[in-house]
Amino acid sequence: MAGYSDLRFLVVDDMLTMRKIITQQLRNLGVTLITEANDGTVAWDTLEKSASAGAPMNFIVSDWNMPEMKGIDLLKKCRASTNYKDVAFLLVTAEAEATQVKEAILAGVDNYVIKPFTPQAFQEKLGAIFAKRFGAK
Repeated sequence: MAGYSDLRFLVVDDMLTMRKIITQQLRNLGVTLITEANDGTVAWDTLEKSASAGAPMNFIVSDWNMPEMKGIDLLKKCRASTNYKDVAFLLVTAEAEATQVKEAILAGVDNYVIKPFTPQAFQEKLGAIFAKRFGAK
């Protein structure tokens, strides 16, 4: 998909295996600028450092359940920040409960994908966000 290669992605998950799976899915779509973080606190520090360096993250793919700072809390913190309120955000979760989905939508998530997911499901969710946020697919 044209355009992904221009974006800086932040992949956030406390499980190394899951980070590697997501990173590989992104690489298969042509993404080359990928940074990883193992929880929301590290992700926030990474967001701050990349913005200070003049290379802000454009897209976050984050797990929901993590120690230190959960993905939903990272999402809320981003949406409350003037610097990161418009960053594209995909939540990855094992939870499909309606209350959690509603919480994520109210918090401003762009989309979510439920684990385990297929490469096609991941690509569809990512594509929908890309079309919405960046005007293309």
